[in-house]
Amino acid sequence: MLVNSLALLLLFQGGHLPLVGASLLAAELAVVNNFYWNDRWTFGRSKLSLSRFARFNLVSLGGLFISTGTLWVLVRHLGFYYLAANLLGIVLATAWNFVASLLWTWRGSHAF
Repeated sequence: MLVNSLALLLLFQGGHLPLVGASLLAAELAVVNNFYWNDRWTFGRSKLSLSRFARFNLVSLGGLFISTGTLWVLVRHLGFYYLAANLLGIVLATAWNFVASLLWTWRGSHAF
C-alpha cells in the first residue's frame, strides 16, 4: 500500500498525470515491488523467474482493475478523497491477489 500510495501521490499531485493513468503506473510499481518481496522472502526463491513474474503480473492485472475501478467510482461518483478511495481499492484487490497468487503463481510453493 505504501509503494502504491506514495507513487500515486507523486505521479498525480506532483507529476500532474491524470488520476487513472497515475493509478495504473503506481499499481505496476507496487506489483514489481510485491513480486520481488513475495518471491524472495515469503517463498524463499533465490532466482527470479520471468514466468512466475508473468503469472503474478497477470493475477495483479485483475487486482489492478479492481483497485482502479474502485478508485474511479468512489472519486468520480461518490466524491471520496482520492487517497482514501485508493486504499479501499487496494484492500479489495489484495484479497483477489492473495487467493489467485497462492493458487496459481506460487502453486506448490511453501512459505518459509
